[in-house]
Amino acid sequence: MSGGKGGSAKGSGGRGGLHVRVKTAKKRSVSSTRWLQRQLNDPYVRRAQAEGYRSRAAYKLIEIDEKFGLLKKARAVVDLGITPGGWSQVVRKANPRARVAGIDLLACEPIEGVEILEMDFMDDAAPDALIEALGSAPDLVISDMAANTVGHPQTDHLRTIGLAETAADFAVRNLLPGGAFVAKVFAGGADRELLTLLKRHFSTVKHAKPPASRKGSPELYVIAQGFKGQHKDREAEAE
Repeated sequence: MSGGKGGSAKGSGGRGGLHVRVKTAKKRSVSSTRWLQRQLNDPYVRRAQAEGYRSRAAYKLIEIDEKFGLLKKARAVVDLGITPGGWSQVVRKANPRARVAGIDLLACEPIEGVEILEMDFMDDAAPDALIEALGSAPDLVISDMAANTVGHPQTDHLRTIGLAETAADFAVRNLLPGGAFVAKVFAGGADRELLTLLKRHFSTVKHAKPPASRKGSPELYVIAQGFKGQHKDREAEAE
């Protein structure tokens, strides 16, 4: 998918153009200079600016959708970790009829057709608030949530997997039959419980690393499709 089929980011996200070098300023650290240089030379950053997306992350969802076909048939979408809003922009562009509700601890600028909750998804009240904002059960749950990194790869991985597991639990409790779930995970082998949960509740579960995901990044995305409906133990719990 490409939010109106603007072409695959794989093809137009090439390394064309001049390479920009950034001089180290007195008040700027070496790491900050490296980050700025990477941003200035990132074709996805330039493309996002040109096409009106709030972040380069929009192209990750675009590329995932091109491969898995998630957005055109979605009618009610929950966006977990919505800020700055790039993924919801992609959903709305691909499917203007879709209702979208998003949540983030950080503020997010308004997006037409999207209900935005500024609250912690880990708050016990968050799931019900999302369903109320959406107006129905979702048929697609997307999550680009990642824990703030501490610089220790194993710790960062475990914290992000914890968020993905919470997102998956929300999806299993709330998705309509046939629905789908997408979430960020980190490579590292600690997502066994997450995959076990998803394989029990969905017809297909796959990993993908979209081209827009930086080569040096450990992030992957898990895509689960064909939700089978609530598991019997969930139904018993609800009674």
